[in-house]
Amino acid sequence: MQLEEDALKNLCTRLEGWCGDRMAAMGAKRAVIGISGGKDSSVVAALAVRVCGRDNVIGVMMPRGDQADIDVARALCKDLGIVSHEVNIGPAADALTAAVTTVVGPLSRQSQLNLPPRVRMTVLYAIAQSLDGAVWNTSNLSEDWVGYATIYGDTTGAFSPLATLTTDEVIQLGRHLGLSDRFVEKPPADGLTGKTDEDILGFSYAVLNRYIRTGRCDDPAVQATIDRLHRTSRFKFKPIDMFDSRLPIAAEDMAGVYRFEK
Repeated sequence: MQLEEDALKNLCTRLEGWCGDRMAAMGAKRAVIGISGGKDSSVVAALAVRVCGRDNVIGVMMPRGDQADIDVARALCKDLGIVSHEVNIGPAADALTAAVTTVVGPLSRQSQLNLPPRVRMTVLYAIAQSLDGAVWNTSNLSEDWVGYATIYGDTTGAFSPLATLTTDEVIQLGRHLGLSDRFVEKPPADGLTGKTDEDILGFSYAVLNRYIRTGRCDDPAVQATIDRLHRTSRFKFKPIDMFDSRLPIAAEDMAGVYRFEK
């Protein structure tokens, strides 16, 4: 959806306030963000600078060995003037793969793809908990809609600023925040398979975003694929189910976590 300038400004103002409220509620001082150099992490980092100040934003680059486009992530951190760190997750991912392989044999292709994002999230939480920080999620609505995310990997974080914004809206927000096209126009990719997101999904984000916002898709086969991916991936975004023991809880439950529906 193309947003008018006033609507974009209002969206940014509300988003900054919302993120600030989340940080205050947790008593967190620093924003910890996994930086890939793509539009999502770039926009979240730029947003965090506005909310927390550049000295309180920590960008973490987590290549698995060599990463061809890591220079873009480094440039983003330099342009924003934020603290940055690089943690090579290769040894940890390889060690875990080897350890699990001794138990179950060769990992499935999906397990091989999902393990690194989960290692990356472990790194982010270790840094956040050591530096009085909170992990900001960088997923967007388009990816989440079709389940293009790893549960307990990039679905995780203290809160998700971009969860209701499509990829094209994230680009607009990034430009409003003053990011150069180098960071917002980079073809989205997972950094692991060597393929772009659209190569893997089999349809463009433009088609997906139009369907999300208008309900229209010109190709019935693509629409059926999107609907199937959406339907079968909802489990990734639900809070963990908790058994209702029906035993009394008298203490005040401010978050409503234990208020089961009757």
